[in-house]
Amino acid sequence: MVKNMTSKIEDTCEFFKLLGDPTRLKILLLIEKESLCVNEIADKLGMTKYAVSHQLALLRKARLIRNEKKGKEVFYTIADDHIEIVVNTAFEHVSEL
Repeated sequence: MVKNMTSKIEDTCEFFKLLGDPTRLKILLLIEKESLCVNEIADKLGMTKYAVSHQLALLRKARLIRNEKKGKEVFYTIADDHIEIVVNTAFEHVSEL
């Protein structure tokens, strides 16, 4: 049981490390309400497609986002409600300070 708990703690720490990056948090906020492609995200953030693609790959590997191919474009959205809840709860918390 201790080994399983240790693994969950490590995974949770990695989750929060990913959320601790301003660029990744901005991406999650952008795709919270609508799915967007790399070009749209890059334009909205004033970043290169390469930089956004790198961040998307990290988020996708951690299963925080999912992607769906539509024609030649790949659109990204938050993976599930849990991610949205954590981000919104964190914003509520810092707003109370």
